[in-house]
Amino acid sequence: MLTFIDTHAHLDFSQFKNDLEPVLERAREKGVAAVVNAGTDEQSSLRSVELSKKYPQVGASVGIHPHGAARVSKNWLEKLEKLASEDVVLAVGETGLDFYRNLSPREAQEQIFREHLRLACRVQKPVIVHSREAHSETLQILKEEPLPSKGGVMHCFSGDRKQLEAFLDLGFYVSLAGPLTYPRSHALRELLNYIPQDRLLMETDSPYLAPQAYRSKRNEPAYVKFVYERAALALNLDLDRFAGQVYVNAVRLFSDYLVDRA
Repeated sequence: MLTFIDTHAHLDFSQFKNDLEPVLERAREKGVAAVVNAGTDEQSSLRSVELSKKYPQVGASVGIHPHGAARVSKNWLEKLEKLASEDVVLAVGETGLDFYRNLSPREAQEQIFREHLRLACRVQKPVIVHSREAHSETLQILKEEPLPSKGGVMHCFSGDRKQLEAFLDLGFYVSLAGPLTYPRSHALRELLNYIPQDRLLMETDSPYLAPQAYRSKRNEPAYVKFVYERAALALNLDLDRFAGQVYVNAVRLFSDYLVDRA
């Protein structure tokens, strides 16, 4: 059976509270060996760690999503650093900038983002970056701040070729999700030709962004196969070979811990 890794999901969200174990079983049946669960606030990060301790195929990431940058507790960084130091935590994030919805002031988003980058350096783990309608500002911060030795990943990338090349120049991986399968996503599929195959990751961003076959429904890790299939088709690659390369990429970024858990 082909082996896939879903490098970004939110299994701790309420959409999975009633059927998480069947969701994980369906993922296993479809060849999903591991899922990276990204925390989005203090409680979500704690749940992410707890899920990873309970379910072997789930690895955790801890962070504050830019939407919640203005609502952190006084000692949020101390609590996040304690969580980030745990073995089950593979990365810091999801963090970054979102100037599309602007649910937190830009200044708060930028400061929290900088703190995450410094934290990632301290715990020596990669960073998972969210950037929406803010690629120039995200790049500027990444150039100004120290970066962890492994760099990180641009989660659910949605920029143009010039922005893509700038993130690649910083050593970042690029992850694509369900929108890659949408009929009108020609530009996104074209970008696949400019991403080195050893820097490419696949994700679901569950419960959001379901692939075309399940569009408008709840997304889940089992559906990551559709993203892999569409990417392999666009690149004219054998799916088995392509999935194997992405697996190697994910392990290289997030550590051998994924192999041990798979």
